[in-house]
Amino acid sequence: MKKREFLKKSAILASTTALMPSFLMACKEEKLATKATPLTRLRTAHVGVGNMGAADLKDISSHKKVDVVALCDVDANNLAEAKKLHPNAKIFSDYRVMLKEMGDGIDAVIVSTPDHTHAPVSMMAMEMNKSVYCQKPLTHYVSEARAMKKLAEEKNLVTQMGIQVHSFYDYKLATLLIQSGIIGKVHTVRAWSPKNWGYDGPIPTGEDMVPETLDWNLWLGTSAKRPYKEGLYHPGNWRKLVDYGCGTLGDMGVHIFDTPYNALALDVPRTITNECREPNGFGFPENNRVTYEFPGTPYTAESLKWIWSDGPGAPDMHEDLKLPNASEITSANTESKEASVEEKMSLETKASGPGTLPEQGAMFIGDKGRLLLPHFMQLPTKIVDGEYVDISKEIAAIGIENNMGEPIRNYDSEGPKHYHQFVDACLGTDECTAPFSYASKLTETILLGVIANRFPNQTLNWDSSNAKFAEEEANNFLEGDYRDF
Repeated sequence: MKKREFLKKSAILASTTALMPSFLMACKEEKLATKATPLTRLRTAHVGVGNMGAADLKDISSHKKVDVVALCDVDANNLAEAKKLHPNAKIFSDYRVMLKEMGDGIDAVIVSTPDHTHAPVSMMAMEMNKSVYCQKPLTHYVSEARAMKKLAEEKNLVTQMGIQVHSFYDYKLATLLIQSGIIGKVHTVRAWSPKNWGYDGPIPTGEDMVPETLDWNLWLGTSAKRPYKEGLYHPGNWRKLVDYGCGTLGDMGVHIFDTPYNALALDVPRTITNECREPNGFGFPENNRVTYEFPGTPYTAESLKWIWSDGPGAPDMHEDLKLPNASEITSANTESKEASVEEKMSLETKASGPGTLPEQGAMFIGDKGRLLLPHFMQLPTKIVDGEYVDISKEIAAIGIENNMGEPIRNYDSEGPKHYHQFVDACLGTDECTAPFSYASKLTETILLGVIANRFPNQTLNWDSSNAKFAEEEANNFLEGDYRDF
């Protein structure tokens, strides 16, 4: 079943009277999707409550105005652990049954499943006029990202993609610094992660017994039917496999791309080239080097080159990534209570510039210098003519102007901010900074690089207005068949 047929079927199911909120049945405006009266509390349903889903559940439910009313997972062990924390929530193994039975007892749906299930769950929830928080990457296919953006906008829904570092201090600071022109017009971005969410091994054969606690058919969802193999798909390695994940680029790439993409106000790229091994149809390459070319924006040169590297050994050394000698860096105790805020940031800025590159991060290269943004929770660092430049005054001024306070280095306090922003937006007191209107374009960019690994060392030309490649064969990977399960 093609994606569009599945989504049409979900829309019909979701639009039946039994599933529609009472206020919507009485409403004559087809596109109205917000409640007539503001919510005072938010009732959330969580699809996927193990691993990252457990973290999402923890941070969403830490908001004092959230009531967790439903938990859904295909793994009974995950459900049991989540149920201990939220004993009053109803439990389900099938998200379709949950949405049908809970109906207007749900205000928002949190989607924390493997990538291939993001769109099927989110689209059904949005057809039922639910606000949606969906983990990154937003979707598994480009066509799904565009469909989710369109539906969210048509229904005027509150949406947020799960890129929690988007709301962290250092990333917001880097965005403001770049947009202030601190390194001039940016012509190149280099970003990297040595993580290996690829699989260059043999395609597995045979079949193992499915654990009694796992509903394998529901885990597969809309993807093709496949024999279960212990330890290969669930719970941990699905990111490596083309049917379920999006590789390292679709995992860490979304986080590390986010700030440069946002800061430079980028749209989707014009060309994409991936230097990697030949495709095997099963796992993603373990090493990718993806080069994007973007049209210019007010913050860039006439065009922007973006080079992404992942896998063991990433990134390859390049002049753009060369750092000043480590011996020239002065270490500093930034916790000194006697130091002023400006002095603290000055010392921290100098201390954050290592002689070797951070394990993961991004480098902006502009006509007035470079800006290094480690991933994560370190201040950005400016480099000009091979020397670190003290930008503490600029940081202090931007912090004061934007009421940012002092730099924060506590993940426990930073982590929930992105989630709470979503909750507050649902309650009408805030706005989301990573809604599907933004997240869909970022995800599309990521997924174009993922598609390019099917055509190693070949430049693909993307026509954004018509949502197609000039290279016809590549268009086969913009969407996939949906299994009727």
